[in-house]
Amino acid sequence: MSFFEILETIIIGPLKILFELIFGWANSLTGHASWTNSFTCQPGWAIIILSIIINTLILPLYKRADALQEQARDTEKKLSKGVSHIKKTFSGDEKMLMLQTYYRQNNYKPTNALKGSLSLLLEIPFFIAAYQFLSELSLFHGTSFGFISNLGAPDQLITLGGITINVLPIAMTLINIISSTILLKNGRLKEKIQLYATAMVFLFLLYNSPACLTLYWTLNNIYSLVKNIIFVYKPSPIFLNSFSSLLGLIIGFYGLQKQAISHTRIYQLFPIIGIILQIPLFIFILKLCIKRKAVPDKKNNTVVNPLLFFLEMLFITLLIGLVIPSTYISASPQEFFDLTYFHNPLWYIVSSFCLSIGTCFLWLNVFYQLFENKLKLIFESIFMIFCGVMLVNYLFFGTDLGIISSSLKYEKDVAFSLQQQIMNIEVVCILSIVLYYLLVNKRKFTISVLIIINISFLCMSTLNMINIKKSIDSILMSNSSQSNNKPHFTLSQDGKNVVVIMLDRAFNGYVPYIFNELPELKEQFDGFTYYSNTISFAKYTNLASPALLGGYEYTPVEMNKRENETLKDKHNEALLVMPVLFSENNYKVTVCDPPYANYQYIPDLSIYDEYPEIDAYITKNAFLDENQMINLIKNNHRNFYLFSIMKTMPLCWQPSIYNNGNYNKLYTVNDAAYTIQRAYSLSVAEGINYTFMENYNVLANLSTITNVTNDNQNTFLFLTNDITHEPTLLQAPMYEPKHFVDNTQYDSEHTDRFLLNDKQINFSTTSQMTHYHANASALILLGKWFDYLRDNNVYDNTRIILVADHGRNLMHYEELIFTTDNGTICDTEHFYPLLMVKDFNSSGFTTSTEFMTNADVPTLATQLIIDTPINPFTKKPINNAEKFAHEQYIILSDAHNVPTNSSNTFPPSAWACVKDNIWEPSNWTFSDEVVILKEHTLP
Repeated sequence: MSFFEILETIIIGPLKILFELIFGWANSLTGHASWTNSFTCQPGWAIIILSIIINTLILPLYKRADALQEQARDTEKKLSKGVSHIKKTFSGDEKMLMLQTYYRQNNYKPTNALKGSLSLLLEIPFFIAAYQFLSELSLFHGTSFGFISNLGAPDQLITLGGITINVLPIAMTLINIISSTILLKNGRLKEKIQLYATAMVFLFLLYNSPACLTLYWTLNNIYSLVKNIIFVYKPSPIFLNSFSSLLGLIIGFYGLQKQAISHTRIYQLFPIIGIILQIPLFIFILKLCIKRKAVPDKKNNTVVNPLLFFLEMLFITLLIGLVIPSTYISASPQEFFDLTYFHNPLWYIVSSFCLSIGTCFLWLNVFYQLFENKLKLIFESIFMIFCGVMLVNYLFFGTDLGIISSSLKYEKDVAFSLQQQIMNIEVVCILSIVLYYLLVNKRKFTISVLIIINISFLCMSTLNMINIKKSIDSILMSNSSQSNNKPHFTLSQDGKNVVVIMLDRAFNGYVPYIFNELPELKEQFDGFTYYSNTISFAKYTNLASPALLGGYEYTPVEMNKRENETLKDKHNEALLVMPVLFSENNYKVTVCDPPYANYQYIPDLSIYDEYPEIDAYITKNAFLDENQMINLIKNNHRNFYLFSIMKTMPLCWQPSIYNNGNYNKLYTVNDAAYTIQRAYSLSVAEGINYTFMENYNVLANLSTITNVTNDNQNTFLFLTNDITHEPTLLQAPMYEPKHFVDNTQYDSEHTDRFLLNDKQINFSTTSQMTHYHANASALILLGKWFDYLRDNNVYDNTRIILVADHGRNLMHYEELIFTTDNGTICDTEHFYPLLMVKDFNSSGFTTSTEFMTNADVPTLATQLIIDTPINPFTKKPINNAEKFAHEQYIILSDAHNVPTNSSNTFPPSAWACVKDNIWEPSNWTFSDEVVILKEHTLP
């Protein structure tokens, strides 16, 4: 970010986000869904609502600015005769000295003249924000509203002799001139000329602007005209309040009438507006009925304290601008940057901090400085309560939302039970009372506490940012030699090829249904055996993958036994077992994206430095869509700020701010690609998930990175891909990513595709459907690659193992869902990974019910081609004897990240064990006792 970008972020950034949030809410309220619009409304209604709300929010600012402006005019008028006399009588330095003395005697400063331009100074940033926001919105293009045929282009409402005239800018200017004339009816000619000139400048700037922008500014000028009429002519309160009430009744009844005959959601807003417009009359009557008594202030706490307000603003700025972003990034810095398109994640913190500064120290401070002392006191009290409530919400509520992606999207929906929300509201209310009491009675103590907390925030954020920098520097250094190489691997037409592809979180239960829906896959997967009775040993990659990589010596139980070695070292050893073993047996070895190598989110390929004969690559972003990466970075600069705000808000507001991970983002014409997806139903979605695409592109380009040779060189390939880890709604039947997905017709015509052998699996949630789509897409892409291998005569002499590290708790199969002794629901689908194997020269597609685990992979990979395979590190034989020696023990831990698993053994956890047939409920047993299991027995 350059200096000017930082400056723009501070001044304009908060306003653009405010515009976007209000417009997004208004647009959804009016029933306009960006491309699947089933309502009759248009986003023009949202422009009207946006104009009303923005102008109402800043009305106190303009009212105060107008008052200061009038005060400055009165003062200048009062001093004008004396100033004129001095200018005529004196000259040079003597004139300047006399003017300074005259101004000082009348308590006037020449800089007070700027007060006359205060309204204009406030208007400029709002104009820039509105211009940047509205003129770029893609949803306006081609959209009509009333007499305007295209909100995304100049209105061109009149055509004379082949010349088109834009009416809205002219109407906007005329209204502006009338409004200025009313405001300055007693003003000086110089001031009138200034405002008229400003109106003409706006006409020049906006004449060829899109109609959406000129409509918005015309509405603003109408609002300003009404405000100036009221301000100048000062109608009686009885008239204003009565008019407000009457207008409210008309709007309310009109909305009720329209609702009865129309399904347009905008009319649902009319009764609410009608009720709101009754409030002024109600307050006026209340004031007449109640005689208010002044309460003497005995504690002298009505003195405005700018230091208190400064500390409050600093508290909020540090919390949402530094503490929260730095804490989340420092938990896993490598998730937020990419080796191919490097962008230091520290800049996300900078942008969030700038937006926080702009919000608190600029715009909220403008309100504070312009307010009178009574309102300043209210501001101080409100934001003192805000500080406490925001901190408590962040620390104690909404903390268990699960894993969050690099695009700040949680794996599961952000939703809270009614009980959680009520508890949160109760805590907020009690805390507000306590904080207000402290503010009134212990103001010095409150200030001291704020100072201490702010210092703590600064120290915490600094440490977080230091850790982020160290982590980024570390991964850049460890991958400097390999990261610039384009990934590729070799398969031989004459030798033997062994390919192991780990599809993270691929769900075994989907395979029969996908093949039932897409029968052509059976031909592409000719020779494969599908193992329908398979388990993993944990439900997260960090815990589950070592067994897949190294065999039964690396199950959680066995790793816990080796308690004198770190988990990181044991994990790295598991990653090296198959590559080193095959390399020692004269296989050309390639490893791509080894999961959590060296316990790093971005695999640390330096673990292969001791083995120069092993080629190691990171494929994840080898086929990067640069536009998507740029958009992801751009969105994160905005979204980290909103994410921080969300984490500090009451639970009842968090889902609407989170907005399914979209954070109410509205796409512009310059957005070349989406970075997240918003699902509107099980069949309809908008946007493309960036994290899905970076994995989809790898599988789609497998043929590009596959080199086929006709030598006798045996080869081994291990590749990890996360396509099935990124659930996404795709366009059926080929399950391809599209900007706009609509499977409504396809789903209605294929309702029976989830019924197989009289077994109907449930698809009632977005999570279930998107996981199915991602799994189907992975198998379709692999099928295409298998066709490529056939065409190049390397399919029959290649052994292929498709396996997952774990499954997912998708609540599909009743047989796999258990209630443990303590009442906990355990969906063992979390331990149901994909396992499909094609051996050399095999044919047909078969299903096996043999009991398997993903720790069988090293045995399956080496059988009959490496005599008596031995683990190169432990010198123990590689086989599956352990599977038959005892029940298989599964760790139920949710400690999915490497910082948690940084010691020698996995943290204490509950465990499960299973034998023979996972579909037989009696074969499962559970231990609710939290232990570190080191033996093949439950406590």
